[in-house]
Amino acid sequence: MKRYFIHTFGCQMNVNDTNRMGEALASVAYRPTPVVDNADLIILNTCSIREKAEDKMLSALGRYRQVKLQRGALIGVGGCVAQQEKQKILEKVPYVDFVFGPDNIGQLPEILGRVTNDRVRVVETAWVDSEAYVFPQADPQTSRGRCTEFVTVMKGCDNVCAFCVVPHTRGREVSRAFPEVLDEVARLTTVGVREVTLVGQNVNSYRGGSSFAQLLLRTAQVPGIERVRFTTSHPHDLSDELVEAFRVEPKLMPHFHLPVQSGSDEVLVRMKRDYTVSEYLERLARLRAARPDIAVTTDIIVGYPGETEADFQKTYALCEQVRYDGQFSFVYSPRPKTVAALKEDEWGPVAHEVKVERLERLNALQKRISVELMSRHVGGTVEVLVEGRSKTNQARRFGRAPHNRVVNFDGDAPVGALVTVQVDVASQSALLGRQVRITSLGSVVIPEGAMEAESCVVA
Repeated sequence: MKRYFIHTFGCQMNVNDTNRMGEALASVAYRPTPVVDNADLIILNTCSIREKAEDKMLSALGRYRQVKLQRGALIGVGGCVAQQEKQKILEKVPYVDFVFGPDNIGQLPEILGRVTNDRVRVVETAWVDSEAYVFPQADPQTSRGRCTEFVTVMKGCDNVCAFCVVPHTRGREVSRAFPEVLDEVARLTTVGVREVTLVGQNVNSYRGGSSFAQLLLRTAQVPGIERVRFTTSHPHDLSDELVEAFRVEPKLMPHFHLPVQSGSDEVLVRMKRDYTVSEYLERLARLRAARPDIAVTTDIIVGYPGETEADFQKTYALCEQVRYDGQFSFVYSPRPKTVAALKEDEWGPVAHEVKVERLERLNALQKRISVELMSRHVGGTVEVLVEGRSKTNQARRFGRAPHNRVVNFDGDAPVGALVTVQVDVASQSALLGRQVRITSLGSVVIPEGAMEAESCVVA
């Protein structure tokens, strides 16, 4: 039996796509390996949201070239960079055997057949028309041994923000019919999954036969599901109905990722974000009124074309006012085919050293706020869904509190259990404590060789 290794970059959508790749490869007798040196097939599932992600891909390809030389391993590139660059990847990296886009995951067996039998290099990045697109049907056995899983509810994005490459790599919005989503969730519970995260590029614009709020409420009612999460969202889709779902459904976890991108109205206009800072804050206030304990995280771009120091100060002040639990903040990098890349010279590029200095200031502020918010838990207890052994100390367990905060703790609770943890220490990114009691046992069955099956490296 041949073995495959998948290196996954980027978002939760890519992690979910990696699972679908594994299922497609299983149909042609490939088995996962956690060690790239043992692989007969190496796939890089790529992200193009930032230039740095592409650089990481090229660096990884350079490392994996040696495996190809030693074992004759096939190398493929999938995901958003594949969709964006297509044939150029084969021209730039002569030892890559095939390139395929997100819509072509189901064609992996056919692609491999062409590569191995016809001795050709393959590029397969054709879009599937929205009307004809069929979402891959997940095999619940792929999730055996896990208590939490991603479920795709839509793909693509119609917003066309000036800085974002997603519409060019993932296409127009396509929503998955809600009965299909609920069926997948129900099948996941048969292998012990207790928490699902509904994912898509802009999930709260979901139109799969119900509103997104209704989909969340229906998902929470699936027997066996204890927690429901979702990501990611656009502020203009934060409806009153979605806010009300947070008020009435306790299984909907109190965490909302709400990207603001900038605290300057002038910058937001150039970003083609169709809200002002005051409108964003008004929507956020309604959300916090409905769920006062909700944790809010965000995305921020620093050094966007034309951003002045005054613009940045408005972003800094917004972060001080909102007090985000966490943020994913990055310096701006131009992406192909985007309005911002085409107009950067017209709007005024920001010097790299200025971008970096502003990002450092913003990160320092967020670190202080995060530590203060996390420290409030010290001396109290949190409920944790146990996901496995701690990545920092194998003798400990780890999981997440309802607010999506990572918790490492001393205890013996099995994967899938809900436990009460006494918090003793807090850092910017995690809580540390000790198990007080097990409040609920799950039904996760860890399959034999489960550790060997983990072939997804996430970067």
